Amino acid sequence: MTEASSRPVLARINTSSKHFSADCEVTRDGRAKIHLRDFRPNAFPELIAKRLEQTKWHTPAGEHLTRNNKNYQNDCQAILSKYSGIPSICIAIHIVGSRGDVQPFIPIAQILSKPPYSHRVRICTHPVFKEFVEENGLEFFSIGGDPATLMAYMVKNPGLLPGMESLRAGDVGKRRADISEILEGCWRSCTEPGNGMDGEVKVVAENGSSEDTKRLFLADAIIANPPSYAHIHCAEKLGIPLHMMFTMPWSPTQSFPHPLASLDRDESDPSFANYISYSMMEFLGDIINAFRMKRLHLDPISPLWGHMLISRMKIPFTYAWSSALIPKPLDWASHINITGFSFLSQASNYDPPKDLVEYLDAGPPPVYIGFGSIVVDDPDKLTKMIFGAVKRAGVRALVSKGWGGLGGDTPPEGVFLLGNCPHDWLFQHVSCVVHQVTKEKCHPQPLPSSKEQNANF
Repeated sequence: MTEASSRPVLARINTSSKHFSADCEVTRDGRAKIHLRDFRPNAFPELIAKRLEQTKWHTPAGEHLTRNNKNYQNDCQAILSKYSGIPSICIAIHIVGSRGDVQPFIPIAQILSKPPYSHRVRICTHPVFKEFVEENGLEFFSIGGDPATLMAYMVKNPGLLPGMESLRAGDVGKRRADISEILEGCWRSCTEPGNGMDGEVKVVAENGSSEDTKRLFLADAIIANPPSYAHIHCAEKLGIPLHMMFTMPWSPTQSFPHPLASLDRDESDPSFANYISYSMMEFLGDIINAFRMKRLHLDPISPLWGHMLISRMKIPFTYAWSSALIPKPLDWASHINITGFSFLSQASNYDPPKDLVEYLDAGPPPVYIGFGSIVVDDPDKLTKMIFGAVKRAGVRALVSKGWGGLGGDTPPEGVFLLGNCPHDWLFQHVSCVVHQVTKEKCHPQPLPSSKEQNANF
């Protein structure tokens, strides 16, 4: 990194071929700056071009937006009617991330657990979410890992698994043990009884009673989000189906770049630049191959193509957003689907704490300010800015402490520091919401964090 660089760089990755050269800088603002250069627009790589053409989605553009809802409901009913008498299976759902990553899987797991499916569904995620999972009537298994620490690592090193020499400094090196723990936890969640937090579990009691064997678990299928790392490797070892699901784009496309990538493509073809950004964000290193060889006894995979396993094998992928917000790109094939949002209704069952009720009743609806699991380099500075903005605006405010540790110990008058609270309940009691956004999809025009000031905020 040169002295003229405006942003601190955690790591730099370089790759090149006779057609183009590229490098990727992992910066502290939670993004990867990708530079494409020396690319000749008239010499688009034949291999990539053929690949993109082969994966072209052949359904007429917009057809998925004009589907007849009544026919769709009839199709669903026809499918459900065929489940009568089909035996239930064991499904492991692997989730790495924050509560916002876990929550969309809860209603899906509940549906799969109930008739007519009646499958045994196990939510496999971080131990901090054990109570959240179990209070929604679902089986839990701990894969380890501290999501607050992990999300700090993931935001500062988006999409990059540790293992490359260029990423073995600072935060990346400190997180290697965490990733190894999660890989091991995901594998155990596919094959072990118990909840992953009880230590060694005796599989069958000495008397061999059938009740003890009910705790046995062997996954027949895996559902996973991409950052859970172990998904395709565990599925390969067990020879079982895998279904991916996420709430942000993760499949290569010509339509837009990877959501965590910031492209500097010079004269490069924009479609190629968008597509290649996904490859630059998905590198596999020695930690994955160590897991494959030592734990699963599988062959190692090449870092040159291993990061494209999900795409190359056409693993079914579900994206949980509305196609009215992000339409399905034409080069996403039929194994990739946009199904709509997955909401967990909590408002009717939420019992707010007494001090929160008293605060809401004491004045006009407050402003809600929260940044969820976003990583904050200087929480004290951001807290001071928020309190200053609230005072200048002359409003009351609910400030979510989040994982950034906002608020300190002594909030000013009119400010309430909030812990976990379901948004579908909370937003019925506030006047407006201030929250974090991405650079790609947001409205109205957001305020860049680098330019936040009391007056602007």
